[in-house]
Amino acid sequence: MLGRSKTAAVKEQAVAASALAARLAQDKKFRKQLVGAAKHGSRAKRRAAKQMGLLSLATRLADDADLRAEVQKVTRELHVAWDRLQARRGKRHGLRNTALLAALGGGVALALRKRGTSIPTVGESATPRLIESSIEVEVPLSTAYNQWTQFEEFPQFMQGVEEVRQLDDTRLHWVASVGGRRAEWDAKILEQHPDQQISWMSEDGKKTRGTVTFESLGENRTLVRLSLGYQAEGFVEALGSAAGFDRRRVEGDLSRFKELIESRGTESGAWREDISAGTT
Repeated sequence: MLGRSKTAAVKEQAVAASALAARLAQDKKFRKQLVGAAKHGSRAKRRAAKQMGLLSLATRLADDADLRAEVQKVTRELHVAWDRLQARRGKRHGLRNTALLAALGGGVALALRKRGTSIPTVGESATPRLIESSIEVEVPLSTAYNQWTQFEEFPQFMQGVEEVRQLDDTRLHWVASVGGRRAEWDAKILEQHPDQQISWMSEDGKKTRGTVTFESLGENRTLVRLSLGYQAEGFVEALGSAAGFDRRRVEGDLSRFKELIESRGTESGAWREDISAGTT
């Protein structure tokens, strides 16, 4: 991390997020938007079941057109404020989305507290989040598929992923930053069919799933589709999901994969064995 310890980076991230949240909380325009979102969210919340957990609430509110518009306004304000802050500092960090999420969560929480509204806790009945995105890459089908089988190179294009270590033919160990927290887990490859698809699921009990499929669009063009299913945990992750941070992260990963494979023109390796139901 360019000479800085991971502990120092995390501390810097927390300070930046807190400072940004405090600065935005003093911004009249931003505060007005937060209050508007809180008012509308409060009305929608009263129509929901009282036992509903935070993620279920955030998911349902995300489908509300008026509230979604308010959240998008707040998100735009956050991005503009963050860019101004970083420009004054004369530097940028790879912690942008995490800090923005923390600032969004902190700002909304502050606005709700000022209005005497409590923040709901996360319930066990939260609905899993499904994200799907696709991109066309200017390489042959086999080249795109072969490169994706090089799991240990995922950190080169997947944001927040620090390390992926292949334990055996069907198991991977992941180290990544999730919602601002460093996490480690193992994942099981369930299906892997050459030039068609790769599907995996985490083994940490959260049942995080992913599937990537490949479709030939011609001799030198491939459509790559990525589908991820997960269950957000905590206030910040739920708000980030409602604001669309997770979708933009997936789209960014695909864009960086496209840039990586097209700049190389060829795969760095390949694994062409077939896996069905978790066994080779």
